[in-house]
Amino acid sequence: MSSKLVYGVTMSLDGFIAGPGGDMGWLTPHIGPNPAVPEFIAEVGALLVGHRTFLGDDPHKSDAERAGKPFGGGWEGLQVVLTHYPEQHAEPIDDVVFVSDLHDAIARAKAAAGDDRIVNVLGAQTAHACLDAGQLDELLVFVAPVLLGDGTRLFERPGGADVRLERIAVDARAERATMIRFRVL
Repeated sequence: MSSKLVYGVTMSLDGFIAGPGGDMGWLTPHIGPNPAVPEFIAEVGALLVGHRTFLGDDPHKSDAERAGKPFGGGWEGLQVVLTHYPEQHAEPIDDVVFVSDLHDAIARAKAAAGDDRIVNVLGAQTAHACLDAGQLDELLVFVAPVLLGDGTRLFERPGGADVRLERIAVDARAERATMIRFRVL
């Protein structure tokens, strides 16, 4: 059994995962006690991260202890960053590897996660590439009670075909975000 690729993300009710210009500050008021979050983090064995997401805005930037760390410091492990230009990152970063090939990135992340944990995909373009390659197994979406009106959509597929999903879990224990988990069919 191989580890699953799960796109885990928080989304506004109107379908945006980042505000205009990649702003993640909108997310800060919605980060808070949610029993589904540590349960999900405990499943994560590795991250497959898009380059823009890796370098992008951080909802924890105002908290020096949590800024720049996966899940605000709530997780440690290998991050495989998918980039067109891995050679731009000559300085090594602990637990981070830069890879230009999607299938190589997936293989490295799955190997790091092992058979009993998941690979958490981060970044809209990376998740879209995994979906198009038939590699994305699940979507885990935390829906925040806010309307952003503009920004980066969860999935932008103009003229694209339907992607069938099966809802496998809903968790509404927290006020700040409702978790919905889907299997990609």
